[in-house]
Amino acid sequence: MTTKPVLGISGCLTGSAVRFDGGHKRMGFVMDELAQWVSFRPVCPEMAIGLPTPRPAIRLTLTDSGETQLRFSKPPHDDITQKMADFTAEYLPKIGDLSGFIVCAKSPSCGMERVRLYDENGNRGRKEGVGLFTAALLETYPWLPVEEDGRLHDPVLRENFIERVFALHELNTLRAKGLTRRALLDFHSRYKLQLLAHHQAGYREIGPFVASLHEWEDLDAFFVAYREKLMTILKKPASRKNHTNVLMHIQGYFRNQLNSRQRVELRDVILHYRDGLLPILAPLTLLKHYMAEYPDRYLMTQNYFDPYPDDLGLRLAVT
Repeated sequence: MTTKPVLGISGCLTGSAVRFDGGHKRMGFVMDELAQWVSFRPVCPEMAIGLPTPRPAIRLTLTDSGETQLRFSKPPHDDITQKMADFTAEYLPKIGDLSGFIVCAKSPSCGMERVRLYDENGNRGRKEGVGLFTAALLETYPWLPVEEDGRLHDPVLRENFIERVFALHELNTLRAKGLTRRALLDFHSRYKLQLLAHHQAGYREIGPFVASLHEWEDLDAFFVAYREKLMTILKKPASRKNHTNVLMHIQGYFRNQLNSRQRVELRDVILHYRDGLLPILAPLTLLKHYMAEYPDRYLMTQNYFDPYPDDLGLRLAVT
């Protein structure tokens, strides 16, 4: 297992000139910032099935029978659906080690959502399609963090995606080292506060499941089920309300160490965050200060405080 998360990525987003028009869609954040912390495995599905660059544009066609096909936009509108299906069938089983995938928005092969559909006469339809490659990717790896370039400009979605990438990478690393009950329990313990910040109901549901670990003879089967539950919870972006709940919970660990002035100050910082007057970094920074001054073994293990490299600056943009 590599020390860095490995991400699949649409080749055009890396700056490779593989688009139909001979251009690219290089994404600055990905190549200039994220690339320091992850490794990339680029792929252009359209070139992988033998199409040149530049090339005639292709599009998703919704047939009268309800089938979605990948066709050239110009006559004779050749159908290349099967070529793409053959490629995905060969390619997807080889990427089970990935920790995430970044795809190109609006692409008939890579778009994750809102891809334009056309009817058999070439008339423009609604934007409700999914690129054929990405549709197969999502079906094969439902737990995998997948985002498209456009959505990653949203600070909340960007942070959520990167958080999931590093969580899955740690989980994959755990499996690669050899699963043990102790390692699985320790992993879940480290993620408790993080899960609580994302989805309180999901946090309460996954607890009894983990508690049943001793009943599982096949640890890999448990891992597969746990991975899906974990990634489903983390996929829901953490809310200000849930963060406040977690911060208040952490505050309780210092009730015997702080004087009345410090307790009031910490409470007010958390409440000001709750009310949108301060960014989340304000209460987190103060809590980390108290953690350094009054170490707590449980809190020191919690991934919630550092779910990804600080140098990415993701929490600076999340209010």
